[in-house]
Amino acid sequence: MIGYIKGLDPKRLIIMIIGNIFLGMGISIFKLSGMGNDPFSGMVMALADLSFISYANFLILLNVVLFVVEWITGRKFIGAGTFVNAIFLGYIATFFYDIWIGVLGEPQQFWYKVITVAIGVVVCSFGVSLYQSSDVGVAPYDALSLIMKIRAPRISYFWHRMFTDALCALICFLAGGIVGLGTLVSAFGLGPIIHFFDVHFTNKLLGKKSTKANGGPVSL
Repeated sequence: MIGYIKGLDPKRLIIMIIGNIFLGMGISIFKLSGMGNDPFSGMVMALADLSFISYANFLILLNVVLFVVEWITGRKFIGAGTFVNAIFLGYIATFFYDIWIGVLGEPQQFWYKVITVAIGVVVCSFGVSLYQSSDVGVAPYDALSLIMKIRAPRISYFWHRMFTDALCALICFLAGGIVGLGTLVSAFGLGPIIHFFDVHFTNKLLGKKSTKANGGPVSL
C-alpha cells in the first residue's frame, strides 16, 4: 500500500479520503431510511447479518476476495483509493449510522423516509464525485465492471455495471435484505447528480476539464 501512496499528489489523496467519508456518510443515511441501500452495500449488509459478522468486517473480507480478482485481472485500477475504500468505508458508514440512530432514531413516517433517501442521494453523489474524480485507485467492486468491459469490449460499460448491480440486488433480496427505493435510486439515479458535482465543484477543485455525464449505474 505504501508504494501506491508514495509520490501521490497530496491534494488528490485528501480529496479521495474526504470523498470516502461523504460516501460512507451517504451509505449510513440510506440505511437509516429503511428503504434499501445501493445494491452492493445492501448485499453486504444482508450477508453480514446472515453470517453474524459486522457489516464493516464482512465488507473487508469480501473486498479481500475482490481485490485478488482486481490484482490478477485489473492491476492498473489499483491505487491508494482502492485500499482506503476497501478497508475503511464500512467503518465510516457504521460510525455515522450509530450517530444518526442515537440522535435522530429511525424514521417512521413514509415522507420522512423519502426525505432521508433524498438526502442520502445528495451526500452519496458528492462523495462519489470526489472519490472517483481524484483518480487514485478504484475500489475492488467498482473495478469488476471496468475489467469486464476490457474483457468484453463489444458490450457497453452500462450493461456490465447493470449485470453486477443486478446480481448484488438479487443476492441481497434472497439473503433477506431490503431492496427498495434507495436501491433503485442508487443504481439508476445517482449519475446525473454526480455529474453535476463533477462539473460545478470537483473538476474545478482538481483543475480538470468537465466530462460528459456517465449514463451508467453507479455503485457505492
